[in-house]
Amino acid sequence: MPPALDTNMRFKFSILALLLEVIMIVLSGIFVEYGDSGTSENLYSIFQDVHVMIFVGFGFLMTFLKKYGFSSVGINMLIAAFGLQWGTLMQGFWHMREGKIHVDIKSMINADFSTAAALISFGAVLGKTSPVQMLILTILEITIFACNEHLVTEILQATDVGASMTIHAFGAYFGLAVTLVLYRPGLKTEHENEESTYHSDIFAMIGTLFLWVFWPSFNSAIVTEKIYQNKAIVNTYYSLAACTVVTFALSSLVDERGKFSMVLIQNATLAGGVAVGTCADLPISTFAAMCIGSIAGIISVLGFRFLTPLLASKLNIQDTCGVHNLHGLPGILGGIASIVVTAITDKARHFTPGRQAAALGSTIGIALVGGALTGGILKLPFLGQASDQNCFDDSVYWEVPEEEKLHEIHSNNYDEHSRLETTM
Repeated sequence: MPPALDTNMRFKFSILALLLEVIMIVLSGIFVEYGDSGTSENLYSIFQDVHVMIFVGFGFLMTFLKKYGFSSVGINMLIAAFGLQWGTLMQGFWHMREGKIHVDIKSMINADFSTAAALISFGAVLGKTSPVQMLILTILEITIFACNEHLVTEILQATDVGASMTIHAFGAYFGLAVTLVLYRPGLKTEHENEESTYHSDIFAMIGTLFLWVFWPSFNSAIVTEKIYQNKAIVNTYYSLAACTVVTFALSSLVDERGKFSMVLIQNATLAGGVAVGTCADLPISTFAAMCIGSIAGIISVLGFRFLTPLLASKLNIQDTCGVHNLHGLPGILGGIASIVVTAITDKARHFTPGRQAAALGSTIGIALVGGALTGGILKLPFLGQASDQNCFDDSVYWEVPEEEKLHEIHSNNYDEHSRLETTM
């Protein structure tokens, strides 16, 4: 019989969170100082867009589960708030000057980017992990993310301006590796709480709309030259639009009754923004951007419809939010698109197909290995994870209004009286 699970967070979470924040403050005091603010005015509006995507867009996108809205938005906020501090340090250590990390609006945008990878992985394990586990995942993933980002951009010198590879593919495959290691046989059949309601899907759609509207800012945020930034905005704009139309069309096509699926509309409509990211600032033309967006929509819809059930039943990969279909596959498509673009155009600056291919391969490899190692650490039994029957339920870790409690939470500790009756 497996050991009882202790989900009481009173000391283990509080002590860990406070200890980590003290470490952040001390490290910031030692290493961080203000950087050049000359370009801050031009970047602040884009920073606002990215910040809204991280805290509102990602958070509300994951509120589709009928009894997990508090955790979706709340733990999203926790991961982002902690992650941006840790990301500032981890990314900053690669770019120190005179022993100091210089922070400005651009470094804040990059710090937000680092949290996006952890939030994507959060989507893969949504409803099955504790707040303690998510803090540990954030530390480990952002550390590995910063190393991989340095490898891709500085050593391999590949382009990935919209981070299709370094954020989306990395976060997705890192999360899939974690959820594979944390596989729960008890969740092989559909859990009673792993479903949506009319109102929870409406809240998730709010997240979709925030992400959709601000995605051009996400893909153009770190572009240095104005002409290339404009290209990134335009290409993302049209890729998203084409992807959305294709998603609606295929959503109706794959349903026997010809109806739209809210799951597909919430997620697959965003795949165009993911896929076009790597080559967003390259002169690919709006035609190519719309083709990339259309293909991304097709891949994402078919992934949700056919691949996700297959991964769960055959490979034991329980992907709660379908991050493989929204971030993983479109991220790979973005990497492949960049390989093709750099191969056929002479206007791709110094980027080459070989560098792009190396960046894509190394990113996926590092994500899978890093995620598997992280999953092994998160599997330790004292980190407060809920039992199978209590997954996807806010009331395990949150105070929930009484009227929302349809039934009592099953105890994580075994009922001694029931066990005695069973043996009689």
